[in-house]
Amino acid sequence: MGLSAKDALQLRDTLQIAVVKCSERCLYHAAKWAAELLDALPQPSAADFKATQDLPSSYIHPAFTPNHDPAEAALEAKELSRYLLAKSLFDCKEFDRCAAVFLPESSLAEMLGTKVDDATTTEGREKQRPSVVLPSERALPQISQKSLFLALYAKMISGEKRKEEESEMIMGPQDLGTITNKQLAVISRFLTKWFDQRKSEGGDVAPSQGFLEYLYGMVLVKEKNDKAALQYLVESVQLFPWNWGAWMEITNLITRVEQLNEVTPKLPQNIMSFIFHAHASINLYQQGGEIANALNDLLVVFPTSSFLLTDKALLYYHSKDLVAAEQEFSQLLGLHPQRIDALDHYSNILYVLNLRPKLAFLAHLCSSIDTFRPESCVVIGNYYSLLSCHDKAVHYFRRALMLDRSCLSAWTLMGHEYVELKNTHAAIESYRRAVDVNRRDYRAWYGLGQTYEVLEMHAYALWYYKKAAGLRPWDGKMWQAVGSCLQKMGRDKDGIKALKRALLADSYYDSSASSFGSTGTIDRMTQMDPEVLLQIAAMYDRMEEEEEAKAYMELCVAQEDGGVTNDQGPGLGDSIGVRADSPGSDDGEGRGERVAAGEGTGVTVATSKARMWLAKYAMRVEDYETANRLATELCQDGVEVEEAKALIREARSRMEQTSMMES
Repeated sequence: MGLSAKDALQLRDTLQIAVVKCSERCLYHAAKWAAELLDALPQPSAADFKATQDLPSSYIHPAFTPNHDPAEAALEAKELSRYLLAKSLFDCKEFDRCAAVFLPESSLAEMLGTKVDDATTTEGREKQRPSVVLPSERALPQISQKSLFLALYAKMISGEKRKEEESEMIMGPQDLGTITNKQLAVISRFLTKWFDQRKSEGGDVAPSQGFLEYLYGMVLVKEKNDKAALQYLVESVQLFPWNWGAWMEITNLITRVEQLNEVTPKLPQNIMSFIFHAHASINLYQQGGEIANALNDLLVVFPTSSFLLTDKALLYYHSKDLVAAEQEFSQLLGLHPQRIDALDHYSNILYVLNLRPKLAFLAHLCSSIDTFRPESCVVIGNYYSLLSCHDKAVHYFRRALMLDRSCLSAWTLMGHEYVELKNTHAAIESYRRAVDVNRRDYRAWYGLGQTYEVLEMHAYALWYYKKAAGLRPWDGKMWQAVGSCLQKMGRDKDGIKALKRALLADSYYDSSASSFGSTGTIDRMTQMDPEVLLQIAAMYDRMEEEEEAKAYMELCVAQEDGGVTNDQGPGLGDSIGVRADSPGSDDGEGRGERVAAGEGTGVTVATSKARMWLAKYAMRVEDYETANRLATELCQDGVEVEEAKALIREARSRMEQTSMMES
C-alpha cells in the first residue's frame, strides 16, 4: 500500500490540519495521536514539494484552520478574545471558569428551562440535575461550534474531576463505583436541544464539524446508551475522520466481530477507516493473515509509527508468540525510549518470560520518565510481583488506579495478586471491577472462574469460565478450564467435549507461524498437552469406555516424543461445533506458560500416569509382554518405581505360567 508523492503530501497536510483542529478544542490525546502519525511519515524529497502547486491553497502550511463557512467564520472572529481566554483557562485546568466564559451557570439554567439555585456552590452542584421546568426557555446562544464544544467539553471534564474527588479510597468500604458525573445530564439536555434546533432549521444552518457529535457520543456512552452513542460517533467520523478519539470510542463500543462487520460499511472509506479496522480487530483478539497484511501495508506508509508498531507487537502478544512480541516491544522502545504508552503490556510479557533484568530496567526507566503514570505503576507492580513481593505489587496497582480508575491492567493484575495473597474476596472484587471497565476482558472472567474454583463453588466457576471461552473460543486454556470444572462436577461427557475443543484450539494455534511472513498461513501441528489427554482418558475410564480411554492414554504417552504425525487423535472433533472465529491465546496477564509446539515433552507426571494405566490395562487383558515393557520403562524413568517393580514381577510370573502351560 504505497502512496504517490502527491497523495503523501495531501496526507501530510491533512494530518497537520487535524493536529491543529484537535489542539484548538483541547483534545490533546487525539492531537498527539495525529502528530505522532504525522511524524512517522517519511520526509518528502525536494522534488516532491513541487506537487504542492497542484493542491488547494487551504491545504498548504496549515498554521491556522480558517473556517470555510461564512457564518461560522464570522462567529469565530467575533469570539476570538473570549475563545483565547477559555482555552487558556482549560490549559490551566480551570474547567468551570472555562465553561462559564461561554455558558455561565445562570444563563445555562434559563436556556435549558431548569432551576439551578446557587449553582456555583457545593450544595448547588449536588442538586444540579435538571428537575424543575420554568415557564419559558431562552433560545440557545449564538456561538460558534468550536467555542460551544470547548465550553461543554470543559464542563464534562469538570464533572469527571469532581467525580474522582468524591470517590472513596480504592477498594475501600464505600468504594461501590456508584459515583456519577453530575454534569452529564446538563450537557446531554443542551446537546439534545441543539441538535433538535438544527433539524428544525433544516438547510439554513452551518454544516456540522463533527466534534459536537463526538461529545454527545461520549455523553451517551457514559449514560449506557450504547446504540445511540454509536450512531452519533459514526456520524462524527463521517464529518471529521481525523479525530482518533471518536474512533477509539467506537472501538470500545464494538464487542463482537459481527458488530464490527456491521459498522464498517457505514464508515468513511479512507486511511483512517483502514487503521481503525486493523486496531479494532486486534482489540477483539482477532488473528490471521488479513490483519497482519493490513498492518504491514500501513507500516509502508508510516514506517516508524509508534501506534502501528505497538499494534504489531500486540498481535504477536495475543497469538502466544511472546518471544516475537518481546522483540517488537524492545525495538519500539529503542525507537521511542521516552514513550510509556502500552509498556504495561510489555511488562506482562517480560513477567511471563521471567526476564527479570529486562523488567527491572523497564521499571527503572518508567520511574525515571514519569512515576505518576498508570502504566509506570503497572510496570513497577509487575516487577515486584515477579520478586514475589505481592504486598508491594498491590500497592503500585492501587496507585495506578488512583491515577486512573479505568486502568484495566491494574484491576486485573491486582486480582491476580490478591489470589496469591489468599484474599479471595478482594480478588473477586478486583476482577468484577475489571469487567465493569471492559466486558471484553477475558482475563478478568477467567480470574473470576479460578477464584470461585478455589472456593469450590464450581457452578459459579463454570459460568465465568464459559464467559471467558466465549470471548476467546480458540484459546485452549479457556476450554481446558471449562473441561476441568465439568469434570469436578461429575459431568464427564460434557467435560470430554470441552477438553477435546481445548486440544483442537492448541493444535490449531500453538504452532502458528509468524503472521508477518510472506504467506501469513498457519500450519497445523500435532503437539498436544499430555495433561489434557490424561484428563480425557480418565473421564472415559470413569464412564467405563476402556477402548477410548486406552486410545487417549496411548496418545498421552506419545507426547513424550512430540506426538503423532498423521492423526489428531481419536474422536477429537466429536460434537464440538468449532466456530470459525479467530484463534485465542494465553498471554502475560493470564500468568500462563506453554510447551513449544513441535517438541516432545519428555517424561512428565501425566505421561507416567498414562503409562501406569496402560500397564495395568495390559495386565487385565493378559497382554503380559506389553505390561512388562511399560513397567520396565516406568522403572527407567524413575517414576512409580515400587509399583512398577511389582507389576514386572507379576507380569513375568504370569508369562512363566503361560509358557509352562503351553509346554
